[in-house]
Amino acid sequence: MRITDLMIKETMIMDLQATTKDEAIEELIASLEASGRINDRALFKEMIYKREAESSTGIGGGIAMPHAKTKAVNEATVVFAKSSKGVDFESLDGEPAKVFFMIAAPEGAANTHLRTLAALSRLLIDTDFIDKLMKTQTPDEVSELFDAKQAEEEAAKEAKEAKKEAAKAQKTPDVIVGNPNSDEFVVAVTACPTGIAHTFMAEDALIKKATEMGVNIRVETNGSEGAQNVLTADEIRRAKGVIVAADKKVEMARFDGKPVLQRPVSDGIRKPEELIRKALNGDAPIYRSEGKGNAQETKEEKTSVGSKIYKDLMNGISHMLPFVVGGGILLAISFLFEQVLGTENPIVKLLQTIGGGTGAFHFLIPILAGFIAMSIGDRPALMPGMVGGLMAVNSNAGFLGGLAAGFLAGYVVIFLRKALAGLPKALEGLKPILLYPVFGLLIAGAIVFYLFDPIFGGINTWLVNVLNNLGTGNAVILGLILGGMMAIDMGGPFNKAAYAFSIGVFTSSGNTNGAMMAAVMAGGMVPPLAIALATTFFKNKFTEQERKSGLTNYVLGLSFITEGAIPFAAADPLRVLTSCIVGSAIAGGLTQFWQINLPAPHGGIFVAALANHALLFLLAVAIGSVISAFILGLWKKTLAAK
Repeated sequence: MRITDLMIKETMIMDLQATTKDEAIEELIASLEASGRINDRALFKEMIYKREAESSTGIGGGIAMPHAKTKAVNEATVVFAKSSKGVDFESLDGEPAKVFFMIAAPEGAANTHLRTLAALSRLLIDTDFIDKLMKTQTPDEVSELFDAKQAEEEAAKEAKEAKKEAAKAQKTPDVIVGNPNSDEFVVAVTACPTGIAHTFMAEDALIKKATEMGVNIRVETNGSEGAQNVLTADEIRRAKGVIVAADKKVEMARFDGKPVLQRPVSDGIRKPEELIRKALNGDAPIYRSEGKGNAQETKEEKTSVGSKIYKDLMNGISHMLPFVVGGGILLAISFLFEQVLGTENPIVKLLQTIGGGTGAFHFLIPILAGFIAMSIGDRPALMPGMVGGLMAVNSNAGFLGGLAAGFLAGYVVIFLRKALAGLPKALEGLKPILLYPVFGLLIAGAIVFYLFDPIFGGINTWLVNVLNNLGTGNAVILGLILGGMMAIDMGGPFNKAAYAFSIGVFTSSGNTNGAMMAAVMAGGMVPPLAIALATTFFKNKFTEQERKSGLTNYVLGLSFITEGAIPFAAADPLRVLTSCIVGSAIAGGLTQFWQINLPAPHGGIFVAALANHALLFLLAVAIGSVISAFILGLWKKTLAAK
């Protein structure tokens, strides 16, 4: 497949008018929408900004490659655009971007499409090619340039494959790139979250620089099609060092005992020479698999204790959330049916069994604890973490005890690795299959049983009693805080912390105390609803595309999907976040002032009927949303004044 089959002429923008990053993204998306290549502008924009939040796609050298892989895309497409003035795209080198490629890939993109996108990414490392692109005047010239360049690359690839086959026939060593007379050899892995652009640009940059330096290199790519050119055990053994240029998790255990340089994928693109030299000189920490720790540590790769705790906690929460959402929705539906059909109805019993205390909800704390432990101590810590969490569920320790059990199990396994490090090598194979599971479970389980149960059981009982007996004033303050936290980062650490706290109270009280759930659900519904209202009633403050996107936020807000407001917050953080935090805090506070109890952890308006004061709950959400929309509408400048 040719690159120009995806880079259709109708979408090309030969003179981009945008002067800011947000305007450039809007203009590129508008071209996609006008050509019918996307079906949900708001969702596609949300995914574009989600990728930008991970790291800027302004890769430097005057190039920007904003991209997303989502169901909002009808057909794989690349929008080409160029700007004569340049746009500050927050590029990695600080220089303005002049050439743009917005990549839109559907969720089920065909392998041929993915390979073509990878081929496009590799071409953009060539500075001479980029200079020629900047001189094009028409879409036809752009297409001709890409077709000629791709034909040249394919011919070179065929020649390389023929040389490789000839080497195989003569049984000569297969060195992918470099100087056959040199013993300088490094291996690398490149990966980015979407796996359709940066992964392959980093690969190409590393290979080209290694060729210039006369260094042999082998690069594995972890792209959308999975791992390609997978490194062999022999190659890893022979390599002087390992480069992992990745923004997502890759298989690391195979590098045990090797100097491993772990960097963002952007460094693979912009700093290939630095990475190769450090790998050759062994200027990298010695990697130890299964949490053994590094023999040496460079200053730039250290992480704070707070960051480590947050990372471990988020690993547990992210794995727990599907159980919360799936079980919570089914449980909420069962409550609705129960009001009509009665408690003994078989459908009600089925839904409550699947979603409730013996189904999905029974796994919340064990899953949370298990994956916190796994984040700390790797796979051997998963089982003792889950068992510790289950013991907390079956005792009075509850959510807090399960949380602590996860951290405990992770560090117990790390302790065991250090304690058993001196065993003979003959017993090495017994560690993961016998010693870690048995002693990890015994130590973690004993501590949970004898210490965590009484300690956290007492704390948990006290906390539930305090919440159940809060005076109206204190309850309102707590509701204000929880509601406001839901809007601070709309799915980030503050949002998840407030939601996790409410889930803990909800599960610890036997799913009967839904006061905190009412506060966080109301607070989480406000931001997208406020955006929707603002774009509807303050039309002169938003572009046509923003008004269309705003309409989808009615549905997202009513469904308790706070993330619908993220694209607007990213484009105008001060006004959007401030107004949403105010409205969300008010909505959360009102739920406590009116003593609203909502016994469902998810669902938005679809579970509102379960609240003890359903109309007041909806009124709290409405008041918060209107206030936020009003503040945003008045604060935001009209389009003409921008």
